[in-house]
Amino acid sequence: MKSFTQLKGLTVPLMRANVDTDAIIPKQFLKSIKRSGFGVNLFDEWRYKDAGYPGQDPDSRIPNPDFVLNEPRYQGAQVLLAGENFGCGSSREHAVWALDDYGIRTVIAPSFADIFNNNSFKSGLLPIVLDQAIVTKLAEECAETEGYQLDIDLEAQTVTTPSGDVYPFEVDEFRKHCLLNGFDDIELTLQQRFRIEEYEARRRQSAPWLFG
Repeated sequence: MKSFTQLKGLTVPLMRANVDTDAIIPKQFLKSIKRSGFGVNLFDEWRYKDAGYPGQDPDSRIPNPDFVLNEPRYQGAQVLLAGENFGCGSSREHAVWALDDYGIRTVIAPSFADIFNNNSFKSGLLPIVLDQAIVTKLAEECAETEGYQLDIDLEAQTVTTPSGDVYPFEVDEFRKHCLLNGFDDIELTLQQRFRIEEYEARRRQSAPWLFG
């Protein structure tokens, strides 16, 4: 898993409440269990005017010029500002994978759906909760200022605006540790591989019949 320490990223506002995982990545694109290749279909039904299907040539699509991610000024965005209850709906991890594959490293919202929040930390995406008034203020500044970038510091747990305003955020210490070091569940387990190997060696001696 990619680690997350600091990020100064171009920011895009998508201030819709209750954005569900089917809107983030529609169900027809869930056939792969790889974590890559989903970014082109992020927000597919909002991003394009034609119907999308797996394996489609993205250059043949008809983009929706009114959707914020299609605006030239937001190309390459890494920070997404969103409305409350972001990531509600189904438990699909693909929603987080699509955001990450597109290039989004952090989502800032007043609240997140629990499963989406958990999936984000397990996949290297940082969900940040700030008050509704603050997120709205950031979105207004972003819309008014082309090239607007937010500075995210996970170690310090702060969001800093171009004008120097600093907003602290809370994050679970264990999840913070995992993100800073790039540890997913498997990598966390492998941190104890020597103890696991020692245990297996002892078991081979005490109960050899278990190992054929």
